[in-house]
Amino acid sequence: MPTTESLVEVTDATAVRACHALMLQLRPQLGTADEWLLRFQRQSTAGYRLRALLRSTQPVALAGFRLQENLVYGRFLYVDDLVTDAAERGHSHGARLMDSLQAEAHALGCERLVLDTALANVLAQRFYYRSGLMAQALRFAMPIA
Repeated sequence: MPTTESLVEVTDATAVRACHALMLQLRPQLGTADEWLLRFQRQSTAGYRLRALLRSTQPVALAGFRLQENLVYGRFLYVDDLVTDAAERGHSHGARLMDSLQAEAHALGCERLVLDTALANVLAQRFYYRSGLMAQALRFAMPIA
């Protein structure tokens, strides 16, 4: 019997908690599922959305994103988080999520899709280039005590 895969918006607490283990692969600092849920809820008030690629009911890839606008990019879709389960990489799950995010950006009237990645994250950068994204800037940051 073939397994079904679907792209879904994750909105309720139970579904957010079900995504915790997968999001930890990208964001190990998140802590417990309850801490993750609280952060999700806070960020959601600022427009953060979570999309999951599910196999049956199990998330195998996630994208966290939000609509933004600034003077640099105009109206754009910012991708906060993009992760595919380590055991599931190489099966085009990330590409399916990126395609859905590009369609979302288009539907929202965005001028571009933007994301950040660590300079050391070479494998992700290869994926982003293959997905049509181009490196355009360096981000500078400093911790505030």
